[in-house]
Amino acid sequence: MARASIHNRQDSLERALHLFWQKGFHATSLKDLEKALDMRPGSIYATFGSKDGLFQEALERYARLGLAELDRTFQAYESPLAGLAAYLRGLGGICDKELPSRACMLVKSLLELGEREQIARDKAEELLAGMEARFVDQFAEAKRVGELDSRLDPVRLGRRLQAEIMGLRAFAQRDVDSAAVHALAEDMAQSLEELRVDEIAEIV
Repeated sequence: MARASIHNRQDSLERALHLFWQKGFHATSLKDLEKALDMRPGSIYATFGSKDGLFQEALERYARLGLAELDRTFQAYESPLAGLAAYLRGLGGICDKELPSRACMLVKSLLELGEREQIARDKAEELLAGMEARFVDQFAEAKRVGELDSRLDPVRLGRRLQAEIMGLRAFAQRDVDSAAVHALAEDMAQSLEELRVDEIAEIV
């Protein structure tokens, strides 16, 4: 029975995640949640505490799944820069997937939430910082193994990469064809690969 309850809670959380990702926090009404989760208001509050609490859990799940995907990609490559480039190329196919939104849920939330939802906004900021830290770590590893020029700053590179990914996903939200997004992702991936020390040596 306990396992069934955990499964049902996770299923409800996943449904809420998709709804919030698609519509945003404010546009998602309690009626929307009741219908999507097939739960009465009392059950929603008893399980998740509040709409805000449910939203924060959805943000955490979204970030956790995103980091797991990122780590799987990194682990598939011995080269840190190759792992980052592969992740970018994977994002190029975002228009080919059935998703609630092509934009990042964390970024959408950061832009939408105001002072009245400060706790949830702080949560989105915290989770985005965690993703940035993962990029920074990957660049730092590239520097440690000699792939990256010692003069380059992993923190600055990690922040720039996150900004580029935000932009790519926002662009993909427009009415554009998949080929255009693939091309942009490929350009971004190649710019990362050109940071390799051997590439720099060839240019010099």
